[in-house]
Amino acid sequence: MSSRMLAYLLAILGLFAALCPAQATEKPLPQIKDTKISKAQLDLELTPLRVAELEKLSEAWVAELEKLVQTISEKEIAALTAEGEAKDALTKEIAELSSEKTKLIDRVRIVLAAWTEKGGDPKEQEMYVGMVSGINLDATDTGALWIYLKTWIVSDAGGIRWGLNILFAFLTVIFFKIVSKLGGHAVDKGLNRARKTPELLRGFLVNTVRKVTMFVGYVIALSFLEVDIGPFLAAMGAAGFIIGFALQGTLSNFASGVLILLYRPYDIGNFVTLAGVSGSVESMTLVSTTVKTPDNQILIVPNSKIWGEVITNVTGSSTRRVDLVFGIGYEDDIAKA
Repeated sequence: MSSRMLAYLLAILGLFAALCPAQATEKPLPQIKDTKISKAQLDLELTPLRVAELEKLSEAWVAELEKLVQTISEKEIAALTAEGEAKDALTKEIAELSSEKTKLIDRVRIVLAAWTEKGGDPKEQEMYVGMVSGINLDATDTGALWIYLKTWIVSDAGGIRWGLNILFAFLTVIFFKIVSKLGGHAVDKGLNRARKTPELLRGFLVNTVRKVTMFVGYVIALSFLEVDIGPFLAAMGAAGFIIGFALQGTLSNFASGVLILLYRPYDIGNFVTLAGVSGSVESMTLVSTTVKTPDNQILIVPNSKIWGEVITNVTGSSTRRVDLVFGIGYEDDIAKA
């Protein structure tokens, strides 16, 4: 072949390479074999990945988990027939491998969650992870149980981890307990400065702030205990619908209580006639109103009964007509009446 033909051939090959689009290099997947990779780092590495890449990564993580589960299973089978020091060594090794499995499962779930958020369907992988999450121990073998327990307690994926989780959950509840009291006190103090705020509304708002704050605290505490609060909140919503349907009368009282708080036909300490009952208003909730009669009887009247009938507030006006011994007149100060 002449040098001229070789030059022509090289030129054609160069032109062909220039016209053809360069093949995209496959993006390297995040590290899958080292369980020491932090959860935060793994989560950041998963952020730019697409569904197809997350699917491959999920399969890789699950494959690593499968290998580890297979190794643990082999050790457990060997421990069934082992005796003495050999069995103790196998039990300790199984406990250590189980801790590694816990770390690996944590990271597998992060990958599966990222895949789910971007439109993937990891039901099969999630089912497998759930099936291999537990441990297999012979409850009758106290020696093996004690060795496993000692190894689990000092493991950063076992006793140390759950000890910190319980501590953080406890401190969270204590913190939100203090916050709820401070928040309720702040709301009460703020409403006290507003002179027109009724006692019923003030008590309702203070109680609501405290209970909502504690509810948030309990939810955060559950998350520290590694409880998936998503299904929990969904179940609460479904249960609320069912309970609401079953307690229609209570909801009617609740709605009436809200209207009473908004329109303020009476307040605590007023002498009123509600649903045929006369007496002083002692307290009120969103469901009922407590009235103390002149003969010291305590009556609890449902709010729906109150709002649906005539409400007479005897002390609601600073001026009222009174019958005197020597005729009929008016008395300006209700306290004097």
